[in-house]
Amino acid sequence: MIHLTSMGVLAVRKDVLQRLERLAFALFLLALAGSLLLVWKGNLDARVSRMIDPYPPFTPIPGLEGRKVGLIAGHTGSDSGAVCPDGLREVDVNHAIAVRLAERLRQAGLQVDVLGEFDDRLPGYRADALLSIHADSCIDATGFKVARASFSIIPDADDRLVACLYRMYGETTGLPRHQSSITHDMTQYHAFRVIDPRTPAAIIETGFLGGDRRLLTKEQDRVVYGLARGIICFLKGEQP
Repeated sequence: MIHLTSMGVLAVRKDVLQRLERLAFALFLLALAGSLLLVWKGNLDARVSRMIDPYPPFTPIPGLEGRKVGLIAGHTGSDSGAVCPDGLREVDVNHAIAVRLAERLRQAGLQVDVLGEFDDRLPGYRADALLSIHADSCIDATGFKVARASFSIIPDADDRLVACLYRMYGETTGLPRHQSSITHDMTQYHAFRVIDPRTPAAIIETGFLGGDRRLLTKEQDRVVYGLARGIICFLKGEQP
C-alpha cells in the first residue's frame, strides 16, 4: 500500500495541474490554428473566385429593391456618334455597355430603363438616378470624364453621383481622369433640360475609342462593373 504525505499529495496535484494547463494551452493553439486556417482558406477562396470571375454577379441589395435608374445609350436611335477609320461606331459601343449595365443593376434588385438619345420617355423622366453613356473620339488618348448639368437645382445630389462614378469607375478600370476635355455639350446636355429636374443625372465619356479601344470593346465586363459600382455607391448614400 502506498502512503502519500501531504507534501506528496500537493506535488501530485501540482503535476496534474501543470499537465492540464499544458493540455489546455495545446488545445488553445489547435483552435487558434484552426481559426487561422479557416480565415486563410476563406481568403484563398475569395482570391480564386476573383481570378475565375473578377466581376461576379450582384445579388439584391437591401434597401435598393425597386429603386429606379435610367440609362441613356448615347446616340442610340439618333446617329452613329464618333466613327473610327476602321468603321467602329460609338453608338454600338454605348448601346452594348448600356444593355449589359442594365442587366447588372437588375441583379442588384433595381428597376432599369434603357433609353435612346432622344427617347420619348425623357420629357419629365423621374428616377433615382440617370446616366447617359458615351465614348470619346478615336484619337490616341486615354481617360474618362463625368459631368452634370451646370444649371442643376440639386447640385449636391448631382455632385455626389459624379463623385461616385469618378471613384468607382476609375478604381475598376484604372483609367485616368480626363477632366480638361469636359465640354459645353456635356454640362449643357440636352436630356438634362427635359427630365424631371429632381432626377439626379450625369453624363460619362467612358474612354477614348482610340487609346482605350481594347477596354471599351474587349473588356466591357470591367467597364460595366465600374459603372454599376458608381451608381450603387450613389444610391446607397455613400460619400465617395
